Amino acid sequence: MRRRHHFHIDYRGHSVSATVETGLRPVVEVLVDGKETGYATTKDDRPVAVPIELPTDPPTPATVRATPGPGVPRCLLIAEGDTDPHVMAPRLY
Repeated sequence: MRRRHHFHIDYRGHSVSATVETGLRPVVEVLVDGKETGYATTKDDRPVAVPIELPTDPPTPATVRATPGPGVPRCLLIAEGDTDPHVMAPRLY
């Protein structure tokens, strides 16, 4: 059965949202400031890294690391130059 989970973080003045759709073939979509900038699929519950860019001057490379399972999915934002990943908060839609 497919289920959608939403995550969000405000980072350096930009909105980063991720949707993780679980099921037989999990799908991860990433939006930056409301525009789709990343998409990936994975097999089973394996973690997946989705490369994105934050629209700063110059653009900042970042990665959204999504873990579809087991259990409740989780997402982290890993930006270039940061030492620690940032936990993306779950959102109810």
